[in-house]
Amino acid sequence: MKKYDRNKMRQLFLGSKERRGILPTIALYVILIGLAFVFLYPLLYMIVNAFFSPDDLTNPSVTWIPTKLYFGNFVQAYYTLDFFRSFGMSVFLSVVPSLLQLISCSLVGFGLARFEFPLKKLWLVLVVATFMVPTLVLRIPRYLMYYYYGMLDTVLPTILPAAFGQGLRSTIFILIFFAFFSSYPQSFDEAASLDGANRFTIYRKVALPAASGAIVLCLLFSFVWYWNETSDLSLFAPNIFTLPQQLRMFSTKFSDLYGSEGAMAGGESVRTLNSSIELAGTMLSILPTVILYLVLQKQFVESVERSGITGE
Repeated sequence: MKKYDRNKMRQLFLGSKERRGILPTIALYVILIGLAFVFLYPLLYMIVNAFFSPDDLTNPSVTWIPTKLYFGNFVQAYYTLDFFRSFGMSVFLSVVPSLLQLISCSLVGFGLARFEFPLKKLWLVLVVATFMVPTLVLRIPRYLMYYYYGMLDTVLPTILPAAFGQGLRSTIFILIFFAFFSSYPQSFDEAASLDGANRFTIYRKVALPAASGAIVLCLLFSFVWYWNETSDLSLFAPNIFTLPQQLRMFSTKFSDLYGSEGAMAGGESVRTLNSSIELAGTMLSILPTVILYLVLQKQFVESVERSGITGE
């Protein structure tokens, strides 16, 4: 009887093959809560401090909960970022290259997976090698090329590489589509060929609909990476401003707009730039991508499970 009780207590605390015990469950939740805190703390800090008024910032007793919700920081950040114009440019330079990159990378991945041609393995190695080359090494040659073709200060240095499979981290997307198109049954293509479909029709009507998970994954990652891109854009098109670029120059823009003792567009007097205004600007800059993720969270998780790992 005592041995039975001892085994029962051991299963209760340590678990068995059928169920997890109390101690492993507690350890698991401690690890998950710790990881969640590490990732969520900066976001929570930004959200809370963006609503701090100047009085709360100078009050040492106010740490996490502001005495009142102060929206003046967002108003000042809104005008400093030139929000609507920068937002429109950010959307254009994120959506258009993402769509073009999706088309080009899926075509390349489909061709590498479904066609046999000489030196195919060499081309695969070269595709992977392009990912290994640091982008800084190619920056000067690309600048000279865009200069010779008169593309500087235009959106073409962002759009054209995406259209030809050379956009931001295109290698990752090509490999994702290559892995997926290599795994789904060849009989699908053969059945479509018997019905009179050519290769492009098979790609458009058979392969792409089956690769919905890979499409969602690539679109989301591509959109976020293009949204946050500032280094190449500031070099090739310094007069085109997106929200992340405006955020990089936030202090300078704030000083130019308000001066040291200027009056803001809403009529409120502004003297100095504080951390709450900068955090409010950061929040406005990342808000579209956060909303996009919240809306597509379910599809994103499913796409990672289906295509990002196994290609099924």
